[in-house]
Amino acid sequence: MILFFGCFGMASEIFFVAFTHAFTGAGIYGEPIWSLTGKTYVWMFPIYALIPIVAGFVFEKVGSLHVILRLLIYTTLIFTVEFITGFLLEQITGKCPWEYTTGWDIMGYIRLDFTPAWMFFSFVIERLYWMIDKRFT
Repeated sequence: MILFFGCFGMASEIFFVAFTHAFTGAGIYGEPIWSLTGKTYVWMFPIYALIPIVAGFVFEKVGSLHVILRLLIYTTLIFTVEFITGFLLEQITGKCPWEYTTGWDIMGYIRLDFTPAWMFFSFVIERLYWMIDKRFT
């Protein structure tokens, strides 16, 4: 499951970046917008690979709550992990790879305006986790 969620997270991020840049009309790397160029960072693999390690515990604890409340909890957890890992990567490497400079960013580590996207991602992750977990139990 660690390999799956590491790869799924990175692939999701590449698609999200490509479509976000296309929607805002700002291509990246000098590519035309219609090329749907996306990107991620190798650093993201171990971060996304944490999902099944943390998810089982969290999903079981909040599983009886209303879906909106669960998604808000998951998104808060995502923001916390994103902030901490961004801060640590900046301390270790001298730069946070994602370094947000637009939107409602907090110190360049997280963007609060990405809340709906993270809530959707959390919903998909929760469903995938339980589907995969059932196959292995």
